[in-house]
Amino acid sequence: MSVDTVSMTGWGRTAPTTALRFRPRTYEEAVAAVRGCGPRGSIARGLGRAYGDAAQNAGGSVLDMTALNCIRSVDTAGGTVVCDAGVSLHRLMQALLPLGWFLPVTPATRYVTVGGAIGSDIHGRNQHVAGSFSRHVHALELLTADGEVRTVRPGTDLFDATAGGMGLTGVILSATIGLRPVTTSLMSVATERATDLDDLMARLTASGHRSTYTAAWIDLLARGRSTGRAVLTRGEHAPLDALPARARRTPLLFRPVHLPAVPPYVPEGLLGRASIALFNELRYRTAPRRRTGELQRISAFFHALDGVPHWNRVYGRSGLVQYQFVVGHGQEETLRRIVRRISLRRCPSFHAVLRRFGAGDPGWLSFPMPGWSLALGLPAALPGLAGFLDELDEEVAAAGGRVYLAKDSRLRPETLAAMYPRLAEFRALRAELDPAGAFRSDLSRRLAL
Repeated sequence: MSVDTVSMTGWGRTAPTTALRFRPRTYEEAVAAVRGCGPRGSIARGLGRAYGDAAQNAGGSVLDMTALNCIRSVDTAGGTVVCDAGVSLHRLMQALLPLGWFLPVTPATRYVTVGGAIGSDIHGRNQHVAGSFSRHVHALELLTADGEVRTVRPGTDLFDATAGGMGLTGVILSATIGLRPVTTSLMSVATERATDLDDLMARLTASGHRSTYTAAWIDLLARGRSTGRAVLTRGEHAPLDALPARARRTPLLFRPVHLPAVPPYVPEGLLGRASIALFNELRYRTAPRRRTGELQRISAFFHALDGVPHWNRVYGRSGLVQYQFVVGHGQEETLRRIVRRISLRRCPSFHAVLRRFGAGDPGWLSFPMPGWSLALGLPAALPGLAGFLDELDEEVAAAGGRVYLAKDSRLRPETLAAMYPRLAEFRALRAELDPAGAFRSDLSRRLAL
């Protein structure tokens, strides 16, 4: 097992801290690393795609799980895969798509490990019909603070605390995951423009459960009658007979596009109001008013930004703050008010996404709930950003909503308690399971988790 001292951040590249990094190659080495962690504890880390400080541990240790990346078995008849927690969703797609299987849930990046997907209880464009990732986990192996490896199954308190528990109940070592069958590696995509926020919400509501994958890019710089204008996309896995003759020869080919990487140093202010306003205008105007049946690669439909390595560098040295919240049905006026506030403040976000969520899952700290979710990324150097987002937190909490912990880097602990009603149960289970605090992170200290 390799050990070194490193400085690390989340994908937002803010608040770097230094920790001792262990890279276990076996379950036994992972057990030894947990048992030998010092007073600052340890936290598991995958590919570092949590935007904030969830996988950092200042002055403590971090378990880099990426060497535990074995796909142990695939049941092609029953549609399940058993794999180590360090396996990435990208690698699973490479292995499973040629066999006619796809992941039940994927977020906007495939460079997430299975352990990270469960610990964050990730969601995707199909949340309204498929729920979160952990809904499809049949069992997992969890290394707890006492050095024991437990088999944890859905329907138990430990499973519900681990799903979305940000790695604070233990180290996920492996998981058994249910899959969905597909006949091609292409998507059939419908695109349409919405003139404003109310038009967008009406279109999302009308589509209901008819579309499997749905999301809308929203222009948060548009104002006046165009406030909340958007481009809505819906997708389904394309059937074999929808493919042109040439593509039918290799219908399950998985071939992502890779563009040049963003250079290490990008000038501050590149993503300012003027440049983002121009980008948003072009994106909206060049989108079709209505188009159906367009064929897109899975990688282009789900993971467009993955094609640009290190795309987070475009925000400059100060990094980015990713902010995602959800408010329930009946709180549409709260959503309208927040969108108007962001628009009037001229917050330069080039990648903002609105989704309509369905039923949430049992995870005590799982993010999704029925309602409306808005996600946006902003330059961390934006003047007054911290205070502005604190104000939005208060609006979200007052409406019974919540902020997504996997993207958070600045939430206050007193606000967290109002957002997650089962927080006290989570803390109590943690105190019972891990009284000495073997599992800690910068996020857990900041939010008193």
